[in-house]
Amino acid sequence: MENILDQLNTAQRQAVEYCTGPSLVIAGAGSGKTRVLTYKIAYLLEQGLPPYYILALTFTNKAAREMKSRIAELVGEKKAKKLWMGTFHHIFSRILRGNAERIGYDSNFTIFDSSDSKNLIRIIIKEMKLDDKQYRPGSIQGQISRAKNSLITPGMYAQNKELIEYDQMAKHPLLFEIYRTYQNRLHAANCMDFDDLLMQTNILFRDNEDILENYRNQFQYILVDEYQDTNFSQHLIVKQLADKHHRICVVGDDAQSIYSFRGANIDNILKFKSNYPEAKIFKLEQNYRSTQNIVNAANSLIKKNSEQIFKDVYSNNEEGDKIDVISAFSDFEEGLIVSNKIARLRIEEHASFSDIAILYRTNTQSRIFEESLRKNNIPYQIYGGLSFYQRKEIKDVISYFRLIVNPGDEEAFRRIINYPTRGIGDTTVNKIGLAATENRVSLWEVTSNPEAFKLNINSGTAKKLNAFYTMMSNFMEQNKLVNAYELAQLVIKESGISKEAYDDMTPEGMSRAQNIQELLNALNEFVTTRIETGDQDISLIDFLSEVSLLTDQDTENEETKEKVTLMTVHSAKGLEFEHVFVVGMEEDLFPSAMAKNELRGLEEERRLFYVAITRAKKTCTVSYAKSRFKNGQLNSCRESQFLNDIDIAFLNIDEKTLSNISNTQNTDGFWKSMERQSKITPAQTRSKYSPPKQLTNISRIQTSNSSAQLPDEAKQLKEGNIIEHERFGRGKVISIEQDGNNKRAFVEFESAGRKQLLLKFAKFNIVE
Repeated sequence: MENILDQLNTAQRQAVEYCTGPSLVIAGAGSGKTRVLTYKIAYLLEQGLPPYYILALTFTNKAAREMKSRIAELVGEKKAKKLWMGTFHHIFSRILRGNAERIGYDSNFTIFDSSDSKNLIRIIIKEMKLDDKQYRPGSIQGQISRAKNSLITPGMYAQNKELIEYDQMAKHPLLFEIYRTYQNRLHAANCMDFDDLLMQTNILFRDNEDILENYRNQFQYILVDEYQDTNFSQHLIVKQLADKHHRICVVGDDAQSIYSFRGANIDNILKFKSNYPEAKIFKLEQNYRSTQNIVNAANSLIKKNSEQIFKDVYSNNEEGDKIDVISAFSDFEEGLIVSNKIARLRIEEHASFSDIAILYRTNTQSRIFEESLRKNNIPYQIYGGLSFYQRKEIKDVISYFRLIVNPGDEEAFRRIINYPTRGIGDTTVNKIGLAATENRVSLWEVTSNPEAFKLNINSGTAKKLNAFYTMMSNFMEQNKLVNAYELAQLVIKESGISKEAYDDMTPEGMSRAQNIQELLNALNEFVTTRIETGDQDISLIDFLSEVSLLTDQDTENEETKEKVTLMTVHSAKGLEFEHVFVVGMEEDLFPSAMAKNELRGLEEERRLFYVAITRAKKTCTVSYAKSRFKNGQLNSCRESQFLNDIDIAFLNIDEKTLSNISNTQNTDGFWKSMERQSKITPAQTRSKYSPPKQLTNISRIQTSNSSAQLPDEAKQLKEGNIIEHERFGRGKVISIEQDGNNKRAFVEFESAGRKQLLLKFAKFNIVE
């Protein structure tokens, strides 16, 4: 371990080695915070702390996977596999499933994503006969989410005078009723939304001292990544778990706290020392990512903030180019300037398109740059566009899966009861819903016995309902017998989804069919990969648990390689590019007019700009337009005050631009508004369509360990062999272990990294 620690710089090593009390690691941009977390966990394991005593919390599945993979390289796969490491939502859902009965849930509860929650709220608003223009589902959802993250239950909400008065002023005085109904519906359907995973964990610990004590004793050391992004609910759970032993290490950067609109509270990191007076603070100040000019420019910017933990970030990389500041006559010209500069980077410096990013403050800015990039024949992607599992046809199929594993799931029931069309209209569904509410049962229960619940429907409708009930009941029975992939094939065929998809020969229809086929591919990979790695959790509930916790940043599309990336600055956090363009640097755009009412809002906008600049490794270009179309009119614009915050010594400004930049700024008397982010829409690009392949039928996947024989190829496998796996590609066998009747190989693949293979099921050839 001593040799491994020698790979760290002095500050990193000090942060890793201190494990006797609470510690705060302030990690400047590009300073190797992930490296510190990884080595600290490895160090704890090498010091003899069992892996299941370590709790490591991240914000993305991708971060957790990367850290666990690196730890496995340092201390071995066996130890790394037993770590309690994952996102807050993943870890807390795991804790809740193991103790669900203590808070009135069944362990097979399903998880609502944001879209599911909004749909349920929309239904409730309609049932309450409220004006959906006054009670906008998205706005109501946001308010409920903020309440949950502040640990305010429906009952507490209704008793909170300030909240009620605020709702009355906002012209939605019945929001507390919507919240109460929404939460009752979730509970009755044995469902939780993402915010519930946090709130219900707090409730579990609050009301069950024995459970809290058990987890306190288990988690002997707690590590939290991106601590500046935690909200009150997350902070409280971590504090409760660490309250006894105070062996906690949080890593983050207050200068990159940019998610207050999601509930993140910068005070969690700023006041860490107040919560743990004995805490030691370590500062990682060497930036390994960017040139000296980029680092110095970013430093001069962020020093203008008053709320911060001061640090002196530096770079030993080359000095590099100064930050280019470009002014354009209009937003249209700005798009052309940026796209032309990208074309020059490609030709003159042989830059890869995938190393280039255009960052903007709001999604609506993308159109101009999309058009200008098309004109230059420059390929691009919209990062964070509609993810695969958010597409309508995929959500429809997933809703079938959800209802199969949890018949009480109301949102899933409503989504598929008449999809594909089977003659069960809204009137019938509303009758079912009313009967369910009156009898305090699920919609599924009413459907199972319409006569018992006195459902007023004719014989034809009753027959259609019975056919739906019979079909779904069959799926539920099959769910006990087959794996997720086999069941998915059955569902897609027997429900009529495949026929509907392939009968539509329009480009849109074929695209939907291809997406459904891709979903089956995902299920096939899920099942096969788990079997090969010795994981027998291959049922539909296991697949749904994995899918429900996915984020856009966790999913990488192979087709996005060699394309310029367009994204909001918020989406860019955690990423890096050789060349970065920060566009639209204008007052009331960046900083946003909605964030300029108070100093704290303005300082978060400045941190956002800091994040944008520090994404760049080699070059950073900042641009703004003197005029921009808004609401159908051409409006004059003024350069962002943030340009004046950067020391001019680190800027490259031509005379025309320099003459436009004023040397004064005023941060007083701005008005306040709630920050809102609109959804990113995927780029509308032309593509050729070909008829999709028919749904594949594979032979039944063997899942029984006892009946599978070790293939001859696996018997011959030795440590040091080079193999070619059908999915993971080429790799070297690191070790082979016998575990009872199972023989496992640990293989380092060139592309996929280290994998564990259960040899009786693994599909590979020995190359050498």
